[in-house]
Amino acid sequence: MKIQTINQAVQPLKEQLLNHELYAQIQNLDDLHHFLEYHVYAVWDFMSLLKALQMKLTCTTAPWFASPNPEMRYLINAIVLAEESDLNADGKRQSHFEMYLDAMKACGANTQEIDVFLESVIAMQNIFVSIRISDLNPKIKDFLDFTFRVIEQGKPHEIAAAFTFGREDLIPEMFTEILKNFKTNFPQADLSKLIYYFERHIELDADDHGPMALQMITELCGEDSQKWKEVEAVSKQALEKRIGLWDAIEEQIKEKHLATT
Repeated sequence: MKIQTINQAVQPLKEQLLNHELYAQIQNLDDLHHFLEYHVYAVWDFMSLLKALQMKLTCTTAPWFASPNPEMRYLINAIVLAEESDLNADGKRQSHFEMYLDAMKACGANTQEIDVFLESVIAMQNIFVSIRISDLNPKIKDFLDFTFRVIEQGKPHEIAAAFTFGREDLIPEMFTEILKNFKTNFPQADLSKLIYYFERHIELDADDHGPMALQMITELCGEDSQKWKEVEAVSKQALEKRIGLWDAIEEQIKEKHLATT
């Protein structure tokens, strides 16, 4: 019942995302490249949410000790296994982030900006500084800053909320909408790896990771009404930041359209 309450609370925000004007703005291959070059940051920071949960819910240090909840341990480790070492389109092991980068390159999108950003993250050793000094759109900065604030300051159920309602629970529907455009509008481009990535996400998230993530929220919150309130608040914020990311990508594409008319 609590999950149903959260779903009802965030449904208007999910509808905003699923009906966002961004999808209609992706009209040609150049538009698609712009989308991929900004969306890749969401693919990357998702992995950080995932690993933050693994660190919170399992033992990732030596000497090893059993974490308190074996069911939670299983749920997060099962999701990590697929997200960090899945089979790519060629049958080789890769993280989903690496798959996405390969798919970008295959269809001609530029990965230089995300590469430079990640180099900055490694060099700075402070994600918030790297975000602040980057040349990213302010709304993309807000999106990333929110993710890492939740990771740094959030309780396990709050991190799980950003992970589940801001990402996993949303991905199957959202990526299906994007794929409708890809398959009909870009027959001339090599989108095979990109379509494989999206379809793999739809398959995993709808059948396995989505239900697992919802179960994880239920396990973490139990009957604690305060935790459920915090889950709702973080879930709404996560979706608002995702809408901001979509707004930023739409703005960039519209600016390009105006510049070429």
